[in-house]
Amino acid sequence: PRGAAAVLMRLLVVHAHPLPDSFGAALLRAALDGAREGGHEARALDLHAEGFQPVLTAEERRRYDDDPPPDPAALDPALGPHVAALRWAEGILLVHPTWWGGPPAILKGWLDRAWRPGVAFHAEGGGLRPGLPGVRLLGVLTTLASPRWAWALQGQPGRRMVLRTLRPFVARRARTLWLALHDMDKATPERRAAHLARVRATVAALR
Repeated sequence: PRGAAAVLMRLLVVHAHPLPDSFGAALLRAALDGAREGGHEARALDLHAEGFQPVLTAEERRRYDDDPPPDPAALDPALGPHVAALRWAEGILLVHPTWWGGPPAILKGWLDRAWRPGVAFHAEGGGLRPGLPGVRLLGVLTTLASPRWAWALQGQPGRRMVLRTLRPFVARRARTLWLALHDMDKATPERRAAHLARVRATVAALR
């Protein structure tokens, strides 16, 4: 039992933007502020700040289908904290710009390397069993240069890739969240501030 002062949700916030003074960094801060205000416990993985290596190595690919799967930390000790964070999390928020219809390369590489067999899923009898059943929320906080209507005509590619592709690896009834600022390049300071406030309030209200 967690008790009266219990943490509502353990939130893992994964940030992927190379500039520490970017609006993406402001989104990260808003998410963490909202988590604190909402009574959540949050951990941040700032992929660029820590110099995360996104390229799947030859040895990792060679052993990708091993049965049983190898310990990721044995393949690369730097993966250990990322795997531990995934197993700790009850909610995962990905904070990134949408470039060319999807997340930046560093985030895609993080998915390639950290969401591996034995961590995100287990291959059993020709099927897959979720490896992260404790995760009950998957969310994306992103920005797009395109207007909402143009993104819709493109088929919402980034949303499909993240929320639909990752969805089978978490709890069966996990909720999803997509919170995006469109027309980013034309957004006024007032509109940006309003969006940050919305992000902060949305994260605080997560249950």
